[in-house]
Amino acid sequence: MPEKRQLTLTQMEAGQTGTVVEVLRDPGFMQRRGAGRMRGRGQGPMWGHGPMSIRRLEALGIRPGKKVTKISSMLFRGPVTLRVDNAQVAVGFGMADRVVVEVGASA
Repeated sequence: MPEKRQLTLTQMEAGQTGTVVEVLRDPGFMQRRGAGRMRGRGQGPMWGHGPMSIRRLEALGIRPGKKVTKISSMLFRGPVTLRVDNAQVAVGFGMADRVVVEVGASA
């Protein structure tokens, strides 16, 4: 039986396929959204990796149990392109770094 290992989407190689195991939350999400702050880049509900980001990943089909294939990634923390079901989607580096995938070890 092939050995399985867990990686994030950013650690996978192009062409590699795996099954999503979990989506990690950002531990600092609640500190950044403190009351009384101006709502600029960094404080909005879509920024960070809280509930809205997890819902966005689910809407793209990236949820535990789904098979994903990494198509490509850009240099310098750019977006990661994936194939999920029959669709091609791109997610930012920060979100991709929080999606844990189980892949079979290469022989």
